[in-house]
Amino acid sequence: MSPLRRIALLLAALDLAALVLVFNLVSHLRGLGVQGMIFTPLLAPFALLVIALYLVDGYKSRTDMMSVDYTSQHILALASTLVTMLLLTYAIIPSGYPLQQSRVVIALSFFLLTPVTLGYRRLIYRRQLRARGQRAIVFLGDRASCAAFQQECAKTGLDRPVIFSTSDAAAAGPADAALKIELFDEVLARVERKESAVEAIVLRESNRELRPELAERLVDLYFAGIPTYTLELFHQIYWRKIPLYRLNPTWLFQEGFQIAREPVFERLKRLSDIVLSLLGLLLSALPLSLAALAVKAGDGGSIFFIQTRIGKNHRPFRLFKLRTMRASQPDDGAAYTQKNDPRITPVGRFLRVSRLDELPQLWNVLRGDMSLIGPRAEWDRLVEDYERQIPCYYFRHLVKPGITGWAQVNYPYGANLEDTVRKLEYDLYYIRHFSFVLDASIVLKTIHIMLFGKGR
Repeated sequence: MSPLRRIALLLAALDLAALVLVFNLVSHLRGLGVQGMIFTPLLAPFALLVIALYLVDGYKSRTDMMSVDYTSQHILALASTLVTMLLLTYAIIPSGYPLQQSRVVIALSFFLLTPVTLGYRRLIYRRQLRARGQRAIVFLGDRASCAAFQQECAKTGLDRPVIFSTSDAAAAGPADAALKIELFDEVLARVERKESAVEAIVLRESNRELRPELAERLVDLYFAGIPTYTLELFHQIYWRKIPLYRLNPTWLFQEGFQIAREPVFERLKRLSDIVLSLLGLLLSALPLSLAALAVKAGDGGSIFFIQTRIGKNHRPFRLFKLRTMRASQPDDGAAYTQKNDPRITPVGRFLRVSRLDELPQLWNVLRGDMSLIGPRAEWDRLVEDYERQIPCYYFRHLVKPGITGWAQVNYPYGANLEDTVRKLEYDLYYIRHFSFVLDASIVLKTIHIMLFGKGR
């Protein structure tokens, strides 16, 4: 069993133990008079807890459990589990279920579980960091690809040292102080002698370009616990995005693309979009009305911002949002919203931070122009530019655009062409790896962003 799986199972076992102990302790302190220890009825909340924490990467050893972002997502996962458990217990499960004796017990138990489950995750994470020490990533490629990988690691914030290597003796050596490239044979020999602590090996070249004896040594290291990844796979596993250098016109026909190949997925997604958008419009009727009045009272201009966006299969549609910029602002040709943009009204700034300006897009979802989750719907004028400048940009139109999406929760607001390229990598990851589990994860991360007011 791999170390990653062992850690995931350990965390799940600790979650079960913590759940049983906390629920029984709270039940005892509340004097419910339950005979013996409660266990079997707790399997339902345990399953919900595992699902919620899985969606926020609470069982991944690579997740930074010490970060503020994960802490807030962990709290949100526990809160979601509490709400779901209360609904199941008192609205769906027939009477006689032992946990129906007290809502307070359920609420207090989850309140106490939050710091407990987060606490031992942090302890395990710290222990991992100490045990891992300075375990490095070995990258094998030519000088140009080494430099490109170095830049990518800096942009994504990779927290591990990287050993750059090449199989070309002429390219080895420090070309500059910032990039030292070693011979791969020498690096591999150190790893085999256990003189260098290595977490993984990343290949920019394909196996066809490796000498047979090197490939055999990599296989031996793989079974010794040091995996070898292609650069594309490394991007997907560590950064959960698709590197654009791998794109070509035949990329669509590779493995994956459940949503493009299986109509059942698209139909289920459409059904959920209809139900949830209707529910969202009903629940948001009051805040949407108040926000609309605030926009109108602000400068007397129109309530809605309407713009032509590009949807699935390159079909244009009219997107609706609450207006957040000044009605009298002349068209200065600015395609992106900048930080502290003077065009944004005081009311509009609040609407953007709280994401209330996005609510009218639920109408677009109900009409079928959009989905709740998918790539951002881009302005038709921008799409024309992007398709000229970004190879294979049109792949993002394989699915309906969404109010929120994988790129939106993993990368900040795009304010230039480079940002658009990087967000496209996340969009393509979503298109290729679409699942309802991934959608649920995006929903939780979106709520986290809304609560903490990130974005423009």
